[in-house]
Amino acid sequence: MAELVFYAGTMDCGKSTLALQTDHNHSSRGRAGIVFTRLDRAGESMLSSRLGLAVPAIEVGDDFDFRRFVVDELSTGMRIDYLICDEAQFYTQGQVEQLARLVDELAVDVYAFGILTDFRTRLFPGSQRLVELADRMQVLQVEALCWCGTRAIHNARTLDGEMTTEGDQVLVGDVSSANGEPGTIAYEVLCRRHYRAELTARKAGVEHISRQPLPFKE
Repeated sequence: MAELVFYAGTMDCGKSTLALQTDHNHSSRGRAGIVFTRLDRAGESMLSSRLGLAVPAIEVGDDFDFRRFVVDELSTGMRIDYLICDEAQFYTQGQVEQLARLVDELAVDVYAFGILTDFRTRLFPGSQRLVELADRMQVLQVEALCWCGTRAIHNARTLDGEMTTEGDQVLVGDVSSANGEPGTIAYEVLCRRHYRAELTARKAGVEHISRQPLPFKE
């Protein structure tokens, strides 16, 4: 039976790396798939990981119709066993419904990867619909860490290192640019305590998480 599976997590939890690994695992076993993404940090029509891996992908715009695309490809004789759908939080709710129809009507496996909530802790529309429709939802086991070392559960938007809760829901940035040029929009994963306090790593004067062992007496 084909499935719609949603892999969810915060930023910096390795979801794009898992998307690339999933595509590799299936293709290496002779399955035929197509990779989709939207607003990837590497630019249009690319699926990239912070580990430096990247593959070409089909860019998904607001007017993209997954069902029409797959049906058109199948009608030319192309074989499609699965879809890899990264940055699925940016898909429209209608597009998520199209993916569900592909699973049910054409027996195409769909593996969607995305973050659940935006910088205001609100569900993205695409993620909400995936939670509602997915056969399975898996929270990624690689936990992103707040600057304090505890588990990060919120995606904070920063401007010049200061947290902001203003602006459009979708605004592309990256966790690697939090201390970039003036005026830089970036993102930082925070635990709930430091998200509520709006205390970013830069504001706290922390450059990285300390892993020094505790002092001890002989």
